[in-house]
Formats: sequence, structure tokens, C-alpha cells
Amino acid sequence: MNDTESRPEIGQIVQILQGREAGQYAIVINIVDDRFVLLADGEKRKYDRPKKKNLNHVKAINFISPEVQNSLLETGRVTNGKLRFAISKFVNEVLTDLKKGDQLDAERRCN
Repeated sequence: MNDTESRPEIGQIVQILQGREAGQYAIVINIVDDRFVLLADGEKRKYDRPKKKNLNHVKAINFISPEVQNSLLETGRVTNGKLRFAISKFVNEVLTDLKKGDQLDAERRCN
């Protein structure tokens, strides 16, 4: 992440850019310090074994899951099911909307 971008928040979805999980999405479940965050996706990377990632190796996405954020802030925990649900909701709603937008742009360029 560049210095110009704000630090990710708890409950925010990030795209992993480096490592074996590159290209996948995860949720910030904790902020370690200025350089590292803890990520989990509820599937391969469970809440109780999060991945410590350098902020330079993730791309923050402008999407915060309110369910995950509230759960973490209120109880300090979140279920793996909630993490999976938040990521699938993001992928199904936000990414498909973006792809539809890309298709519309392509159609406009062709006409």
C-alpha cells in the first residue's frame, strides 16, 4: 500500500498481492502496527489462525463488512462463517457490479 492510502480498518476487505494466496480476498481482523495486519477468510485461513501480512503486500478495497466490524469491535471475535459470508457477499455483489460496469463500458465503446 502506498503512504497516500489510508490504513485498512478492522472488517475491511483486502486483496492479497503477494505470496501463495495472491489474488484472493481476506478480511482485516486486527491491526498489529503501522506495517502489519492480521487477515482471515474463514475458510483456508480461520479466525483463530490469521495470517500476518505486510501492508505493502495487500490492496485495501473500499468495502467494509459491517457485520464483521461490529462483531470484532463488540466481542473481539468473529465466526468463520461470518467471514466467509462477508467475502462471498462482497464477491457476488460488488465484483459482479464492477464487471457489469466494465461490460457496459465495452458496449459503449463498440457502438
